[in-house]
Amino acid sequence: MGETRRDRPPGRLARLFSGGALERHRLLLSLVGAACVGAGILVAVAVPESDGPAWAMAVAGCLAAGVLLLARVVFTLIRAGRGPAL
Repeated sequence: MGETRRDRPPGRLARLFSGGALERHRLLLSLVGAACVGAGILVAVAVPESDGPAWAMAVAGCLAAGVLLLARVVFTLIRAGRGPAL
């Protein structure tokens, strides 16, 4: 039988895109996600609403980036079977 792709160890590029950063830098990514959510809340409180749609877009962007990053970290923990505890 010939050698297939599954028989060979993954290359460097495959390891790069396999979620290794979520395994190695989970705490850092969680802190960055929390900082994004905090920045969104800070912008929502500090900037007056009279600045128009740019204000709303900045708040929505910061909150979305933080929530998506935190959700990705939690999803990886649940998929790995370790639960959501950091």
